[in-house]
Amino acid sequence: MGKKIVIALGGNALGSNSKEQLELVKNTASSIVKLVKDGNDVIVAHGNGPQVGMINLAMEYSSNNGGNTPAMPFPECGAMSQGYIGYHLQQSIQKELKDNGLNKPCATIVTQVIVDENDDAFKNPTKPIGSFYSEEEAKKIMEETGYTFVEDAGRGYRRVVASPKPVDIVELDVVEQLVDNGTVVITVGGGGIPVIKKGNGLEGVPAVIDKDRSSAKLASLLKADVLLILTAVEKVSINFNKPDQLDLSELTLNEANKYIAEGQFAKGSMLPKVEACMDFINGNPEGTAIITSLDKALDAIHGDTGTIIKK
Repeated sequence: MGKKIVIALGGNALGSNSKEQLELVKNTASSIVKLVKDGNDVIVAHGNGPQVGMINLAMEYSSNNGGNTPAMPFPECGAMSQGYIGYHLQQSIQKELKDNGLNKPCATIVTQVIVDENDDAFKNPTKPIGSFYSEEEAKKIMEETGYTFVEDAGRGYRRVVASPKPVDIVELDVVEQLVDNGTVVITVGGGGIPVIKKGNGLEGVPAVIDKDRSSAKLASLLKADVLLILTAVEKVSINFNKPDQLDLSELTLNEANKYIAEGQFAKGSMLPKVEACMDFINGNPEGTAIITSLDKALDAIHGDTGTIIKK
């Protein structure tokens, strides 16, 4: 019997510009459709760090340099990124489904995710978005815009915004209906558009919800069998990039807490993935969380590779 699988796609599954992304998602679609062909219900989530930063920067550049384009609020930039990433993903997945003789629809849902307006994250922006800059370039942009920049895992400087925790998913009922109808659903793109409750309505806020945390929340609410976080490496490691690096096939919650306390997982990369898996397992003890690479997705579902996080 097939499983209900929520896939969280890492940045390596997407590109830094639209042309590169359109090529990369063909390979991404192939891995996703292998899971569908294996008899599973698949729900796809993805990040948007480079894309939302690019959209935001382009809008602001035009607005500040005599262009007719108005500055665009950050939540709207997030919605734009959901649209164009979703378009590329669903187009590639639709073709791959047909190439494999699978008569299944695929659709992208523009998804809002509720956050708490009193979340401490708004006082301490930590979520990297947009391009990498040198220290000199970052300081110049900070002086011009007031944005906050931090050094990101030795790769350069990136702008950071608040990263509040996901509380609920507004379009969950729609996602459930589509999944029940056999649709491959692309949702909570970029972690979802962050919104807060205002009376009977909702209001967007300038933030980026971590896509792994939103994927874990989605998997919990959908009562998924598996949360599958796809990244650049086949397994989670301790002592990463050191002579005594150890790849982990399994990771219990107690072991994960121990390694987190030791600082084994980088804040900007592996830590949020491990924490998201822990969130999912804590809320769904019968579920399975797996971290692996895109090309090993099916093998990991079959238990042949990847890191399985369990109670």
